[in-house]
Amino acid sequence: MTAPSSSIAPRKGGRWIEQWDPEDEVFWKETGEKIARRNLLFSVLSEHIGFSIWTLWSVMVLFMGPEYGLTPADKFFIISMATLVGAIVRVPYTFAVARFGGRNWTIIAASMLLVPTIAAFAVMEPGTSFGTFLVCAMLAGVGGGNFASSMTNINSFFPLRKKGWALGLNAGGGNIGVPVVQLVGLAVIGASGGPRLLLGIYIPLIVVAAVLGALYMDNITSVKNDTGAAREAVKDPHTWIMSLLYIGTFGSFIGYSFAFGLVLQTQFGRTPLESAYVTFIGPLLGSLIRPVGGWLADKYGGARITLWNFVGMGAATAVIVVASMEKSLALFTTAFIVLFVLTGLGNGSTYKMIPGIFQAKATALGLTGEEAASYGRRLSGASMGLIGAVGAVGGLGINLAFRQSFLTVGSGTGAFLAFLAFYGVCFAVTWAVYLRRPATAASPAAVASDASEAKPQLSYAEV
Repeated sequence: MTAPSSSIAPRKGGRWIEQWDPEDEVFWKETGEKIARRNLLFSVLSEHIGFSIWTLWSVMVLFMGPEYGLTPADKFFIISMATLVGAIVRVPYTFAVARFGGRNWTIIAASMLLVPTIAAFAVMEPGTSFGTFLVCAMLAGVGGGNFASSMTNINSFFPLRKKGWALGLNAGGGNIGVPVVQLVGLAVIGASGGPRLLLGIYIPLIVVAAVLGALYMDNITSVKNDTGAAREAVKDPHTWIMSLLYIGTFGSFIGYSFAFGLVLQTQFGRTPLESAYVTFIGPLLGSLIRPVGGWLADKYGGARITLWNFVGMGAATAVIVVASMEKSLALFTTAFIVLFVLTGLGNGSTYKMIPGIFQAKATALGLTGEEAASYGRRLSGASMGLIGAVGAVGGLGINLAFRQSFLTVGSGTGAFLAFLAFYGVCFAVTWAVYLRRPATAASPAAVASDASEAKPQLSYAEV
């Protein structure tokens, strides 16, 4: 059989690939892999800058001393609103890829980052009202949407057997935007520079990301918004189960990324420079290990890795509670960094589970070959944006929990106890739905047995 070509033609104002079949191994080796990797590289760059702008205010609040007239509760609310907007815009960003093309939307999304960056540059000074800072932080939330469009786009470029690695690398490279902006903030604070210097560094980087996307990325003609798949994904219980688990992993990662420096300042009395020295370490390690989570999920199964990852997250959180009560900064910081690493590992494993779940469901329903692959791509692509959006809302919950905990008891201990209980719930759900045998009624095995004894009996433990 002749492998499909990947003719790239100008259409609708951009580079469009007319034929794309990554599941065909001949096509993948001869043509597809090179193109997919190139698009992955520049998708990572744009998403990376997007994450930096989204979490920009986790650094900005460190600059905002008493002269700004803001309480710790005000600062937690500011970063909470940036988190919220970043979560909400993930849904339309997911559908934008098919509407405009992956390349075209990358250019648009990257260019939109100039709005919150320039706005913050204009108002960042003492005397500016709390409401103005709040609006600027909410504008920065558009950077959170870049993740959803980037993941949806890259999901279309890679075959199922490579998705764990590709999606993990794409997300990890984007997540690194969090520690990078914090490192740049550390350098600016250390050099006695002001917040406008930090903003001035990112404005030209945004332009570079948009230009490189225009020059080197592609659109895929066959990627279309499937409203039927979207409705089916919304009705599928696994979309919501995975959303819950993604709250536990990515929601924790992004929530802690926003709050870590502010918690150190508020609970342990660290100066902005002292906070900045350690704030970036957790997000950096959590970002770097995300592809490892995807790789481990490819090798051993995403459900197994996710299950034991929640055990580790619960243990690290328990240590943080002890350190918080004992006022041990060293133990608190060390355990918090370990928790960051585990959130990154879980990010990779949970996202790998999504295409695997729907592929397993397709097989259990009796579908085979390209029909099964198509079903899996449709449902996983439709569910990813929603799962990513709901997962990001977990970051809002974390920051609001910290705000309330500091208002109520004067420390973050109450919030961490709530997080510990939630990780226990995530562990139980992962085990009950995806690893417990015999298969439950929601599993592919049960679905298959209702239809025909000849259909494969699968367990979600394989995802």
